[in-house]
Amino acid sequence: MTRKNLAIAMLIPFTLLTLYALYKVGYTGIFSHLLSGAAGWQIFADLAIACLLLLSWIIPDAKRTGRNPWPYVALTLLAGSFGPLLYLALGGRTEQTA
Repeated sequence: MTRKNLAIAMLIPFTLLTLYALYKVGYTGIFSHLLSGAAGWQIFADLAIACLLLLSWIIPDAKRTGRNPWPYVALTLLAGSFGPLLYLALGGRTEQTA
């Protein structure tokens, strides 16, 4: 399976889950649940680190391949995993993952 196909396969159910969560608690509600205790803070920190690591790959990769990285950076900062998933899903490369 290519990275692009894998990203699309993850993006669809993740989008549905996110829309359901937004419907139930709203955008700020997601953060209030996440930051309500020590376990939530740890998960938030873990996700922030993972997204920053992904951005450290996306920015140089996008520049190398002639893509504009900044929409994906903004989306990652506002909506987490959606930025990297869309970057991979919309990417033109189709190399196989190891």
